[in-house]
Amino acid sequence: MMSHPKSGKKIMAFGVFDRLHPGHISFLEQAAQFGDELVVVVARDSIVQELKKKNPAQPQDIRVSRVACVHGVTHAILGDQECGSWNIVAAHKPDIICLGYDQQGIKKDIEIRMSTGLLPQIKVVIARAHEPDTCHSSLFSTML
Repeated sequence: MMSHPKSGKKIMAFGVFDRLHPGHISFLEQAAQFGDELVVVVARDSIVQELKKKNPAQPQDIRVSRVACVHGVTHAILGDQECGSWNIVAAHKPDIICLGYDQQGIKKDIEIRMSTGLLPQIKVVIARAHEPDTCHSSLFSTML
């Protein structure tokens, strides 16, 4: 894994993290390498239902508690109650937002909001895939 110098930076990562698997852990470990504090925002059950048109297999409190146990995670918190509000970003003021390789929709939304001044300019980095053919969450959930 590529090592980045620690700089006191606050990193923010987002996800559903349903049935935490090696791909999720790789993503969070990569995100942690960009700074000294990693705040992981776990999507609320209602947001998962809205975006994916299905309920997560695990309730939000279980998903938060499991993410909190991953090495390198400083804080695991529930995300905004309203999809696309990005209040959580304003409240925590990250220096860097780390997204998964499959989170292009979130990246585009954040970039639009930064370009229009609805969000401050924040560096966005994309984590590399961890065995995407075997560990992508949609594939993994079918193996359980």
